[in-house]
Amino acid sequence: MPTPASVLADLLTSDPTRPRLTFYDDTEGPTRGERIELSAKVIANWVAKAANALQDEFDAGPGSTVALSLPLAHWRAVYWALATWSVGATLSTDLDLPHDVLVTDDDQASTDADLVVVTLPALARAHPGPLPAGAMDEARELSTYGDRFSPYAEAPPAQVAWAGRGADGRGEHTAYDTVVRERDWPAGARVNLDGSSPEVLLDALSAWAAGGSVVLVRSPDPALMPDRLAAEGVTLDLVG
Repeated sequence: MPTPASVLADLLTSDPTRPRLTFYDDTEGPTRGERIELSAKVIANWVAKAANALQDEFDAGPGSTVALSLPLAHWRAVYWALATWSVGATLSTDLDLPHDVLVTDDDQASTDADLVVVTLPALARAHPGPLPAGAMDEARELSTYGDRFSPYAEAPPAQVAWAGRGADGRGEHTAYDTVVRERDWPAGARVNLDGSSPEVLLDALSAWAAGGSVVLVRSPDPALMPDRLAAEGVTLDLVG
């Protein structure tokens, strides 16, 4: 039974330096024009730091729920999702569900849960403004956590790995034993993910499980996409 952690481990074993995630930001604002390319080794480093923060700072693990309120079509959402699965917690993209930790880019978020505030720009070293009392400033603090991670406990196969809402708006739950979905995608495919899909993070797992890599574009500019997909060597376009 493949798990998110085993998928990442396989990428590290097979080719740690090959680009596995390429991110573009077409959103109007200060991050427009960013292009980030991450190898399996770099992804694993971010995941380890975030997982150590969740486990050591917030006691997250099997039975815990981490709510993710970030743009899902963003590289930072990817490593926080993988970190949540690494500690064996439930990842929720439905903020109406109870949660123990909230990871968000909203510095005005109101929550009774433990709070992590993420600053989206790639070169951010600290959040630019004041944060709620007790909140973790991810940009400032995440680098202090270890580059290697070992979970205290493994999630049971039947535990919910992802809780969210499908494209029809209805609630969906996916267990750990089925969160890595087998697709009929070619081995090693270069996949352009649909960032508007509520299941985009699960699609990334499927691409990596097939030995592939992903392209992720936030608020894609249609005029830029044809040349971009050609330059990136995309072989499977889930958007077009």
